[in-house]
Amino acid sequence: MTKLIKNGTIVTASDQFYGDILIDDGIIVMIGADLDAQGAEVVDASGCYVFPGGIDPHTHLDMPFGGTVTKDDFESGTIAAAYGGTTTIIDFCLTSKGVPLKNAVDVWHAKSKGKAVIDYGFHLMVAEVNDDVLLELPRIIEEEGITSLKVFMAYKNVFQADDGTLFRTLQLAKEQGALVMVHAENGDVIAYLIEQALRNGQTDPIYHALTRPPELEGEATGRAAELTGLADSQLYVVHVTCAEAVRKIAEARERGLRVYGETCPQYLVLDQSCLEKPDFEGAKYVWSPPLREAWHQQVLWDALWNGQLQTVGSDQCSFDFKGQKELGQGDFSKIPNGGPTIEDRFSILYSEGVRQGRISLHKFVDIVSTASAKLFGLFPRKGTIAIGSDADLVIFDPHVVRTISASTHHMKVDYNAFEGMEVTGQPRSVLVRGEFVIRDNAFVGVPGSGQYLRRQRFNRPDRLPDKEKTIGGVF
Repeated sequence: MTKLIKNGTIVTASDQFYGDILIDDGIIVMIGADLDAQGAEVVDASGCYVFPGGIDPHTHLDMPFGGTVTKDDFESGTIAAAYGGTTTIIDFCLTSKGVPLKNAVDVWHAKSKGKAVIDYGFHLMVAEVNDDVLLELPRIIEEEGITSLKVFMAYKNVFQADDGTLFRTLQLAKEQGALVMVHAENGDVIAYLIEQALRNGQTDPIYHALTRPPELEGEATGRAAELTGLADSQLYVVHVTCAEAVRKIAEARERGLRVYGETCPQYLVLDQSCLEKPDFEGAKYVWSPPLREAWHQQVLWDALWNGQLQTVGSDQCSFDFKGQKELGQGDFSKIPNGGPTIEDRFSILYSEGVRQGRISLHKFVDIVSTASAKLFGLFPRKGTIAIGSDADLVIFDPHVVRTISASTHHMKVDYNAFEGMEVTGQPRSVLVRGEFVIRDNAFVGVPGSGQYLRRQRFNRPDRLPDKEKTIGGVF
């Protein structure tokens, strides 16, 4: 059935106007004023913004970590994402050394099959580079459309790769049109600081932050940027938390390097003091990199505004406080790292960003949707409102005031990291390819209706004809 979204204020990363959107077969086919489509289902968006669906470039659903598994899977996680205005996620396939990469991809396909209610793609972790990996990666990029590769510079003896692996991955990415993502912390020094803290009897959650200081994030970010320049490749630094890392990204970009950065809502509104909460409550806020002192928040907001950082991902990685976070009682290094953030990313960015004057409405759309679509090979199918694009739309009521709480969220996890925070603005209805997933604040989607997305390769500006410079990873 065709649908006509009427009377909304349509907002993209570059435009804002009052108008209507005609949808047919899941695609936007017409945009204009006072459209009349006989026989179409009319959806009234009066008093609301109509945004392109959010793209969350950083999630961990149904992921094993620290002897347990994240609480939210591809069903509960994508339902929560949809409630929060997100219509596409990109999740991480974890790999193991000595095992074919395709095995990990198959496992993640099995995890998501029949569960996702929104569209999704995968990033692929690279833990080692050898002849087998160099032969297999191009096939996966081509056949699976997985055009982003993740390298960990932290979690020694678990995920951490050496600099040689990172450099060779960057070289391959240049050749194959892929984007390399890094978790940038100096894992070797962190491992020593953790060992030292535990020897001294420093076991509380706050020591998770104190053993991962911002200097080590800045150092690793700068090192990764230098290797990117040497390889003439492209780099995306995930979950940037601090001034030290922002500075390294800004310096690299000023030199013309293709280096991009992401932060997360938790780093914009929460701070290191959360880890000092009594009765082990601080464990709820243990993720990596850790929360920083509050003054770093303004640095991050400024970096989003001026383009030094391009995106905001959730880094959704939810573990129950009871029974999972509690695994680290008496030893902070055993607290599963991660938090529940997928549902509130959109509203927090609007409420704390747009309404507080920290970012413009167009910048909001860019950082929650458009920039990720461009960087990760989904634009213009996703990330904008244009004729021919997928009808992934959020009808957003900017006047609703609500209080974030575990008692009302839609994730399976038993706490909310933003408990008690009041936000203004909420998605009212959410469509994926023209079909309602959320309608008037109620879930009406179907598990398994989400489609797997094979993504375009990363497009370098110097390889594109002028007419194509709006598509792909071009900034």
